[in-house]
Amino acid sequence: MSLVVGLTGGIGSGKTTAARLFAELGVDVADADAVSHALTQPQGLAIAPIRRAFPERFITAEGALDRARMRNLVFSDEAARHRLEAILHPLILDQLARQVAAFSAPYGIVVVPLLFETGHYRDMIQRTVVVDCSEREQIARTISRTGLDRQAVLAVVATQMSRQERLQRADDVIANDGGMTCLTRQVHALHRRYLALAGARR
Repeated sequence: MSLVVGLTGGIGSGKTTAARLFAELGVDVADADAVSHALTQPQGLAIAPIRRAFPERFITAEGALDRARMRNLVFSDEAARHRLEAILHPLILDQLARQVAAFSAPYGIVVVPLLFETGHYRDMIQRTVVVDCSEREQIARTISRTGLDRQAVLAVVATQMSRQERLQRADDVIANDGGMTCLTRQVHALHRRYLALAGARR
């Protein structure tokens, strides 16, 4: 794999949709959120350490992480959030590294919501792209998708890097305030750029 691009953005920015558009173009995509969900399902690798670090009520009767209950905790208790991240982030990084090693397309995309916040992916990626939209759009989309109320969404936003700093760190930006046609056009343009960059690195 000659080029791995880290794709990130704030909650509700449209990361998943952008990643799907890249995948439809034949790009290999690895998604940290999908890995996290797998790790916290019954028998997932994160369940045992979570049981040791948190009360039993954070595990469902089926043996999965109670995501809603844990979300309420970690976005109101910074120490609990750091404790959970210390369990999940190394496991996610390991799984993503395995997926990246299996990439076969000219370049690949790794979707990581906290790409800049964690700093764990510097050795894995060579370029970054931020999916960006206004905070108003973020909030509206997240409420529509998850059913969370406004205060809960704002609590998540508060734990993430500011929009301004995220944009300053990005190599490329996808502006996602303009609908699917606009988003698709930008993804296709970046796809052509990344193919060229991947070819130049070979």
